[in-house]
Amino acid sequence: MRTETPRPEGSAVHRSAARSGKRRTALALAVALVAGLGSAALIQAPAGAAAAAVKVQYRTSASGATADQVEPWFKVVNNGTAAVALDQVKLRYYFKADGPSAQYRFACSWAVKGCSNITGTFGTPANPTATADRYLEISFTAAAGSLAPGADTGDMQLRFHRADWQTLNQADDYSFSGSRTAYGDWDRVTAQLGSATVWGTAPGGNSPDPDPTPTPTPTDPGPGGATLFDDFNYGSHTDPAVNAHGWSIRSNAGGPGVGGATWAPENVTFAVEGGNSLMNLETSTAGTGESTKHTEVLTRATKFKNGTYAARVRFSDAPKYGPDGDRLVQTFFTINDLKAPMADDYAEYDFEYLPNGGWGEPGNILYTTSWETYRPDPWEAVNQHSEVRTSYAGWHDLVLTIDDSTITYYVDGRLFGTHDARYLPERPMSINFNQWLIDLNGQPATTPRAYDQKVDYVLHVKDRVLTPAQVAAKVNAYRSAGTTFEDTVPAG
Repeated sequence: MRTETPRPEGSAVHRSAARSGKRRTALALAVALVAGLGSAALIQAPAGAAAAAVKVQYRTSASGATADQVEPWFKVVNNGTAAVALDQVKLRYYFKADGPSAQYRFACSWAVKGCSNITGTFGTPANPTATADRYLEISFTAAAGSLAPGADTGDMQLRFHRADWQTLNQADDYSFSGSRTAYGDWDRVTAQLGSATVWGTAPGGNSPDPDPTPTPTPTDPGPGGATLFDDFNYGSHTDPAVNAHGWSIRSNAGGPGVGGATWAPENVTFAVEGGNSLMNLETSTAGTGESTKHTEVLTRATKFKNGTYAARVRFSDAPKYGPDGDRLVQTFFTINDLKAPMADDYAEYDFEYLPNGGWGEPGNILYTTSWETYRPDPWEAVNQHSEVRTSYAGWHDLVLTIDDSTITYYVDGRLFGTHDARYLPERPMSINFNQWLIDLNGQPATTPRAYDQKVDYVLHVKDRVLTPAQVAAKVNAYRSAGTTFEDTVPAG
């Protein structure tokens, strides 16, 4: 767990404590914090939805009128005649808050489809009632797959609790039923398929959500906008063009990572592989703080806010030499400085790959995390994250988009996570890559070893949301034109 205040030039601040449960349960499985969004609730299913339709089965494992946490468990059943893509399905569980200022936290304990493929966010119905002035909305990533006719998702063992862990009252919650301790159809939870409500009855006086923002045509390279593009076509870390193009290669001491480590500019190198110019960040250690060398490259300017961020990054599971096992973090992220503990104008958006685990994880895992704020001591964090526990060794196209309502992460063209308006940036940020060791506990040997993280390009398009396909088209257009660098983004 990192507890240092981040530097203005940026450094990933993902901490295990942000995903650790305070009491009895392991929130490290999947945590999504309160969104507090005002959205319209759903209504009864329209006629003519039988070809593609779903129903919701519900049970609870916390059946008391009061509880430490609400435990709505669900199965989604395809009761139509066509396959249903789960990333088109949203469920809503309606409840009465324990006070106007009460905040809630969501977690997934276990799911057949995988907790990493399930997200939970909170909102407010358009017309609050005596039994429903909040809802928990459950959605799925594309990795959750689809349901054939007659198939179901299997168990989704979900829960939520008050942020202050005070006992909550669920007896007056619209969607709660303490008598349902085995799965059965439950029409007090609604299901939406695309823009149509296909199951359940919402609390009175609510209407469906408006249509989602349309996706641009994938073959269109996207609208114009002020742009940063860099193909990392440099000779070395001392090449004057590195500085002229606005990059800083970190040399100053401090966190995150192993105490006593240095940040080594000489370990940032450039080469041509497969016809593309690449940047390589090498992190090395011989098992002591003094022998540990981290690497970081970042923009000096903090001028990037809404729009599209993209990079092609090669993550590594194994060291380039020496014994394996170090708890390593390989990153692409954007960040600004924390001006005071819990300052609400802090922002950070991370891709962080841990090839050997760390932060309580035993094996490789990729996180995307959107930060609202944090306090280093005593530790407190406000963020939302998505995660997949599998190897991501090799090249990956990473895309992050930020507009006025949503933060969206893609990996290799597929949706990885969607985060809420609560975490949108208030101030501009820098763009960063770094690679560092969380600690030296994963591999205690004093044998020298080193790890590589490679970067092919970076792209930012100001105030424009591009699809992954549009990002690829824009990068290909730069390369076809022989353009290795462009920066038309105005100062923040």
